[in-house]
Amino acid sequence: LTDMHGFLFIAFSCLWILPGVHSKECYQTVLARRYTYYVPEGGSQSLSCVVQHCGEEDWTGEWVWRNSSEVDVSILKPTLRHHLSNETLSANKTHLSLKLMRVNQSDEGYYGCKVTWGNGARDQGHMTYVNITSAVPSERSILIRVLVCVGASLCFPVILGLARCLSSEVKPQSLPMTLALNTVFPQASLELLVYAALSQDALEQQRATREPPQATVYSSLQFS
Repeated sequence: LTDMHGFLFIAFSCLWILPGVHSKECYQTVLARRYTYYVPEGGSQSLSCVVQHCGEEDWTGEWVWRNSSEVDVSILKPTLRHHLSNETLSANKTHLSLKLMRVNQSDEGYYGCKVTWGNGARDQGHMTYVNITSAVPSERSILIRVLVCVGASLCFPVILGLARCLSSEVKPQSLPMTLALNTVFPQASLELLVYAALSQDALEQQRATREPPQATVYSSLQFS
């Protein structure tokens, strides 16, 4: 009976331990899902995959791309529009990410993660398709409005400064002397002429009163 109890204890222990050992098994692979993203032209999109390397350090991962009409893949390198990064999730897993910036029609196609293990074997996960659509009109209109407002705010101080400079340089100009005389003195000259005519008449009258009357000459007639 004691041996039976010992046997049952060992059996239950094995049943308890073996699933735990099996659950800790690790196999090398690339975890990625098959999906389609619709990205407007000029927008951005982030892609990711997980490399389960099981603690192996001698491996390399990279992002590949191929056009929908081609079979061969191209290896993506870091550029201003392609941002690549790695992040360690655990001792057995690493997260690879790719961010596409300011996409255009040439970016449309299939993207995926490709891993080369230390023994030379290669593994690749599911490919993700990126479909580039037309730019959203509302986003373009908002961008245009923002640019117009910014341009107006920058131009207004310049225009105001130029207006002030021009107004400070302009000085009032005096009218020509001939114009001033013609416009100010016509009435005075007329009065002067009238006054001179009246004075001439008065002078002639005074002369007439001052001159002595001429003597009357009497002639005598003699008769013989």
